[in-house]
Amino acid sequence: MNMTKIIQNHTFHLVSFSPWPIIISFSLFNNLISMIMWFHKMNYLILISMPCTLLCMYQWWRDVIRESTFQGSHTLLVFKGLRMGMILFIISEIFFFISFFWAYFHSSLAPSMEIGQLWPPQGIKPFNPFDIPLMNTIILISSGMTITWSHHSMLNKNFFESNKSLILTVMLGLYFTLLQIIEYYESPFSIADSIYGSSFFIATGFHGLHVIIGTLFLFICLLRMNYLHFSKTHHFGFEAAAWYWHFVDVIWLFLYISIYWWSY
Repeated sequence: MNMTKIIQNHTFHLVSFSPWPIIISFSLFNNLISMIMWFHKMNYLILISMPCTLLCMYQWWRDVIRESTFQGSHTLLVFKGLRMGMILFIISEIFFFISFFWAYFHSSLAPSMEIGQLWPPQGIKPFNPFDIPLMNTIILISSGMTITWSHHSMLNKNFFESNKSLILTVMLGLYFTLLQIIEYYESPFSIADSIYGSSFFIATGFHGLHVIIGTLFLFICLLRMNYLHFSKTHHFGFEAAAWYWHFVDVIWLFLYISIYWWSY
């Protein structure tokens, strides 16, 4: 039986051809079309397109894990490129949230005539910042401490402590999402209630989506940790997840101070 041995004799990120980028491009286009159709008339095409996208994402990321863990394609130079890519991605996410803060402060610092030149507009009762929002703030700050604990434990080769603290981080992320669902369910206003409702639910909703994505990111890292994919010097997937989680924490602090506490 002929076997081809993979020899990494260069420092560049040269990997085998992958079908997933073009397939996911078509799948994302299908998601866009199905969501537009769903906005105008209830249809079930999105129930097919979304699982297809998730399946392709899973298989693409599975290939990336194989390249880094088993094939040795992720050299030190590749790590530098991946770090720069993650940093640029987080910067783009920061500007994504800056647009929401810009819209919020533009409307709150100079309320228009249509909302009675008041902020919050008349008839809207804002959330008590010392209720669920304060609890969520404590949860996210605590999760930032546990993910840092996990990272430092991994750097010290204490993988038992790293695993335990990462489990705590995932549980805190799930708890945050549960409390935000309860908060939305009990909300006295909706996204249709003037610019206040739109700004509130768009900003906090997208942050909640980022918390869900970050929790999934950390959960995948937990699975990989149990499969012994990480070492003291080779754990960029975990490091990128920790960066993303700290970004989510910092954005929440700005949301809490400006949207919850300042507007109360």
